[in-house]
Amino acid sequence: MKRFTFPRLSLPAFRFRLPAIPRPAIRFPSFALAFRRNAPADAAPRATAVPAGPGLFRSLFMVRPEKLEPRMVLLALVFGGMFATLLGRIVQINTRTEDPATIGRMTQGSISTARPTIVDRHGVTMATDVKTVSIFADPRKVIDKDEAAELINAVFPELDGRELRDKLGKKNGFVWIKREVTPKQQAEIHRLGIPGIGYLPENKRVYPNGMAGAHVLGFANIDNVGIAGIEKYIDSQGLNDLKGAGLLQSAGDLKPLELALDVRVTHAVREELTAALDKYKAKAAAALVLDVDTGEIIAHVSLPDYDPNNPGDALKPDNINRLQVGVYEMGSTFKALTTAMALDSGKVRLNSVFDASQPLRYGRFKIGDYKGKGRPLSVPEIFIYSSNIGTARMALAVGVEGHKAFLKKMGQLDRMRTELPESSEPIKPAKWGELNTMTIAFGHGLAVAPLQATAATAALVNGGRMIQPTYLKRTREEAEQAAVQVLKPETSQMMRYVMRLNAEKGSATRADIPGYYLGGKTGTSEKVIGGRYSKNRLLTTFMAVMPADKPRYILLTMLDEPKGLPETHGYATSGWNAAPTTGRIVERIGPMLGLETKFELPQQPFPLVARIGAMPVRQ
Repeated sequence: MKRFTFPRLSLPAFRFRLPAIPRPAIRFPSFALAFRRNAPADAAPRATAVPAGPGLFRSLFMVRPEKLEPRMVLLALVFGGMFATLLGRIVQINTRTEDPATIGRMTQGSISTARPTIVDRHGVTMATDVKTVSIFADPRKVIDKDEAAELINAVFPELDGRELRDKLGKKNGFVWIKREVTPKQQAEIHRLGIPGIGYLPENKRVYPNGMAGAHVLGFANIDNVGIAGIEKYIDSQGLNDLKGAGLLQSAGDLKPLELALDVRVTHAVREELTAALDKYKAKAAAALVLDVDTGEIIAHVSLPDYDPNNPGDALKPDNINRLQVGVYEMGSTFKALTTAMALDSGKVRLNSVFDASQPLRYGRFKIGDYKGKGRPLSVPEIFIYSSNIGTARMALAVGVEGHKAFLKKMGQLDRMRTELPESSEPIKPAKWGELNTMTIAFGHGLAVAPLQATAATAALVNGGRMIQPTYLKRTREEAEQAAVQVLKPETSQMMRYVMRLNAEKGSATRADIPGYYLGGKTGTSEKVIGGRYSKNRLLTTFMAVMPADKPRYILLTMLDEPKGLPETHGYATSGWNAAPTTGRIVERIGPMLGLETKFELPQQPFPLVARIGAMPVRQ
């Protein structure tokens, strides 16, 4: 067996040569040198100890400055400067606070601006701004976004966690976290110490009187922008332009807006109306107090209403402004307009008599009276007994075109325009013929806003002057400049007479409060349900004049679908609910309005009627 042997490898010889290490020169102290000089001459030389060098390993890591190349020095300086700059920037970002100007630019269009204070006619605050704090974040500075979202969500559990995390993940420099927080919530967020969280002062709109005047005031959204009512009207008058120019810093920069409303009267009207709503189990109710000489709206209540501090409730369908947005067939209260039209035309006199003994027929339609007298009636009797037949005959005496022209002049055929942006167009017949004139004469076939009807009725009793209603405070002189004469003063006096007569002997006796010398007209209309009139679903109204001899105010009371009660003998008509409700309201607000109670009847309150010698009213 042959033996295998590895070949021999011949390796070249390597010779290691250590670098020469210079020996440092040793300097001895002076005393040593002196010792050597004093040594004897014949002394044998002695060996001197030389300290050992740094050694091989240590010498490999020793760098002499004189051996460094210039480019290495430059590179070290560049990298050192970069790290110093980066460190300084990190410190600056985490310690500085944004200046107000920068925050203002970031939040322009988002942060709420100041609004003027709204006061009633006596200076009582109805809407004002308060300072509050809102929390925002700069997502670029938030380090741990998941943790931040979780911590914030613990303080504000109503926030959506996923949405909050998405906000913090954005790349822009500003996102809202929570608007209008309480001081306690702000302190809790501050204690969390989350980087990138900031706080901004804002203006929050508050309404100290709650629901009083809600439909008039409207409300502002979270950005303090007017959405409805007077708040929206304010924005339309140039508030947004001032905001864009940066001229609004606080509400103190703006003059308070004075309303015509009286908070005291509004509260009283609302309380009585709420009681009537419950008592008669009505679906809704509304009331309005109007100054007949200035057109100022002193009280405006529509139930159900809402609290402007919780504006979300305003979106509920039942909470609409029934006095201006809703349109209704006003029933027999419209007979006052028809009577005034007939008297003012000259074709009908106060002592004129119309046959109401038989129903009035027109084709297949028949117009009758509710509890009619079955005999000819004079004009005052037609009014106080609320005769549909007699009223229709008076309208026919004027004619279709004359009727349309009169209603146009009285503002009943056009949309009512006031400071409130919310309003509705009247519902008019597409083709207006004699039958339409007859039914519209007693309040059926034409739907208008209750405020429209009230403004027209005010013109019937204030001397015949049509004055545009307003929710803003107005002087009598300003109202006179805008007034339009639509009736003869003599006609106005005759209308005051028949309205007072109705309170004494007609359907308005339950509203006649001693001492206030009221006049008025009741109205009951059947609501249209599914295209047909429903006899069991009624709208009842009462239009009161206070006082009747020298009117100062018109009071409208309206109940939607009231129910009959045992004390009303099952009746649900206006004389049994709207009229007594009006009486209770007058008792409450009369002293507030400065109406003097007079228990002695005025002497000759209607001198023209006395000269004419109106026919006596028969039962």
